[in-house]
Amino acid sequence: MIGLGSYAFFWQHSELAPRRLDAFDMLHRTAELNVELFQFCDYAPIEDLSADDLARLADLARESGITLELGTKGVQAEHLEKYLDLATVLGASVVRSMLYSPTSRPTLTEADAQLRQALVAYGDAGVDLALETYEQVSSTDLVSLVESIGHSRLGICLDPANSVASLENPRDVIDRTAPYVKNIHVKDFAFTRRGGWVGFTLEGAPLGTGLLDYDYLLETVRPNERGINQVIEHWLPLADTIDETVRLENDWNDHNLAYLRSKNVY
Repeated sequence: MIGLGSYAFFWQHSELAPRRLDAFDMLHRTAELNVELFQFCDYAPIEDLSADDLARLADLARESGITLELGTKGVQAEHLEKYLDLATVLGASVVRSMLYSPTSRPTLTEADAQLRQALVAYGDAGVDLALETYEQVSSTDLVSLVESIGHSRLGICLDPANSVASLENPRDVIDRTAPYVKNIHVKDFAFTRRGGWVGFTLEGAPLGTGLLDYDYLLETVRPNERGINQVIEHWLPLADTIDETVRLENDWNDHNLAYLRSKNVY
């Protein structure tokens, strides 16, 4: 499926927003756009919802025909098990994570042990755990970790844009991770010259206008054939005003949904 994530509403649920969206608002917006998938990714308020509110959120998703996914940071077994509990309540079959969290930077050996511990429960629950490609851990190390553990529920959340910051070629990242991909974050990106030509800025772009070779990603990973969901994200810079930024965020959602729908045939 093609979906939206909390990063697609990044500015609208931020403290800068004149009317800050909450979890229920984002699901309503998703339903209005006829989208059947939403990923709460790095969205801290989800952890603070009461049991009643989580049940209401699950009911809203079900009534709206929206499949939910979750995303967090870190591989500490206790934390991943907390997110598995959330996934169970929300009916989510995918939890995306990153090797590091704000409070933990395990070695590959430590991460291996932590993941093996958590994956026992993930396997029993039938929930996939997808580790995202990003600049703080090389895709080679990430794939090596997944291969070493060899658990059917452990894989990769592919986001080729993230690894550019560590000088990894997006095509190389796609090629390396393709056999293990369980989830995809789709965002385009481009380099622009900074003022005075003193370096470059790497920032987001509407899909099809930047450097992401999306056709190559489709051809190599074959998400539709393999049942891998694709979640739209943005690197949208803050505009002159928050109102203008919100307008652009909604425009990018419309554009990116149309772009993915035109490229994917089910």
